[in-house]
Formats: sequence, structure tokens, C-alpha cells
Amino acid sequence: MEQATPRPGAGPAGTGVLAASMRVFDLSLGRMLWSRRTIFTALVAGLPVVVALVLRTLLAFEVPVMQGGVTGPVVFGLMFWGFVVRFAIPVLAVFYGTALIADEVEDRTITYLFTRPIPRASVVLGKYLAYLVCATSVLLPAVVLTWLLLAPIDGALAASFPDLGVDLVIVVVGFVAYGALFAAVGTIFDRPLLFGLLFVFGWENLALALPGQLRRASVAHYLQGLVPHAMPADTPLDVLQRAMTGAPGVLECALGLGLVTVVGLLIAARVVSNREYVLEH
Repeated sequence: MEQATPRPGAGPAGTGVLAASMRVFDLSLGRMLWSRRTIFTALVAGLPVVVALVLRTLLAFEVPVMQGGVTGPVVFGLMFWGFVVRFAIPVLAVFYGTALIADEVEDRTITYLFTRPIPRASVVLGKYLAYLVCATSVLLPAVVLTWLLLAPIDGALAASFPDLGVDLVIVVVGFVAYGALFAAVGTIFDRPLLFGLLFVFGWENLALALPGQLRRASVAHYLQGLVPHAMPADTPLDVLQRAMTGAPGVLECALGLGLVTVVGLLIAARVVSNREYVLEH
């Protein structure tokens, strides 16, 4: 058995958490950008772009695929709401967030990080910031490209541009909140990916479907409350709109997501700072 070095405190004089976090960020960013997770992220992010390309191709050949008053901005709103917010953001956050510390343990590099004269909390923060850069740098361009393909269909880019700006902010905020939550999960559980997927596909779907206040215990409740798109009435898409009645206000969403982020990062930093990591030969 090989035991990690004794837990450092705040590090030597002049080494603060923020400065140390940026050192860990520089070290982690390159590894994340060229990892298999980034390839998976690109594949997931590319799905709505492929759908938009297929739709534009069908319309170019005058195939009647959009009827009943459904326009390009409406289709984009539905894709953003149903795919990006409810699938891409939480799933990508699970795969990145739960691995921030777990990968270091599995690769036996956790001892290297902890022998540096830096606070352990900076390891969590630095890797978390690297995850945010990796995830957003892939998904944000895909959202913009999808919007450029769909918004001009019976619509106008200028008219839907303000909603796009809100959408891009929602992507970043979603990664911030979900990433912090799953960073904490990754430091607590031995099989963090399993617990993360159970939360996303199990608990959140259940909480949103049941009446009452259970939905307030899900990140999706607050994130979906920020989505600006409204579905047209008297169409099948209206079912999705009605399902979101009673969505929280912007202030409640901001407070809920902020609380998840702060508590998640504090728990992750606390667990990493106090846990003794013992690695097998």
C-alpha cells in the first residue's frame, strides 16, 4: 500500500488558494482538452447541429417537414429546452464533474498533486475551472451553429438573438451548478458516475413529474425556469409548455443554482482536504 503524503495546510507563504488554483488549472486544461471525454462532449454537442442540417436539407428539397405554424425559432427552442438543458448539460457535467478527483486516484497521480506546496482545496477549484472551460468551449459553439441554421426558417435572426444570449448564459450557468454538484459526488462516493447518472435520469425526472415541492430539490427545476422560449399554443409542443407551469422566477432560480454551486464546491473541497487517499500498488 502507498499512502499519499500528509495533508498540506495552506501551503507556503505567498501561495493562496486562487493562485494555486490557477496553477492546477494550467496543468489540467491541456489534459482535459485532449481527453476522451472531450471527444464524447463534441459528439453529444454535435447532435442538434446534425438534426438542424438534416432539416435544412429537407426544406431545400421542399419536403414539408414543418407544418402547423411551427417555425425555425420554435424548433430551436424545443431542441434547446429538451436536448441541451435536459440532457447535454447534466450528462456532460456528470462525466466531467465526477471524474475531477476520481480520475486522479485511478491514474495514481493524486499523490503528485498533493505533494505540491498548495492547499488541497485549490486542486478541486483548479480542475473545476478547467472543466468549465472544456465543456463550454465545445457546447456553446454548437448551440450558436444550431441557432444559425434554424432561426432563419420562417423567422429572423435579429428577433431571436436576445433569446440566444439568454440560452448561452443558461449553458454556462448549468455547467457551473451541475459541475459543482457532481464534483462533490465525485469526492464522496466510490462509484460517482453511477450516482450521478441515477440523479440525472432518476431523481430529477421523478422530482419534476411529481406534484408538490419535490422539484425544488432538483437542479433542472431552477435551470429550466430560466429558459426564455415559449411553445406555441394549440400544438403538440404546447404540452411541454404546460408541463413547465409554475416554474420559479429568475431570482429563485439564481438563488437555487447559486446555493447548489457554493455548497457543492465547499463539500468537495472539504472532503478532499480531510480525506486520506491510500493507493494500492
